Amino acid sequence: MTDFEPNPAIGYLYEQMAQHLAARIESGELAPNTPLPAERRLALEYGVALGTARHATRLLRYRGLVVTVRSKGTYVVDCRRRSDERP
Repeated sequence: MTDFEPNPAIGYLYEQMAQHLAARIESGELAPNTPLPAERRLALEYGVALGTARHATRLLRYRGLVVTVRSKGTYVVDCRRRSDERP
């Protein structure tokens, strides 16, 4: 289980979940080039609906923290590569 404790006063649950996952990525808990747990597993781990987990992973993709490879899964992006690509 994770130490995720959502606060309804702060904002949407999927944003809080995405922020928590981003912190786990930045800390190295979710290592670069490794698969992110499946959305169903994330939903169970975080105690949220599957749609909430999907929305959170969509935000992570939008922010460039993960990449989804069709039929393979979603993988954590190497932060060093991501910062090298920025102008």
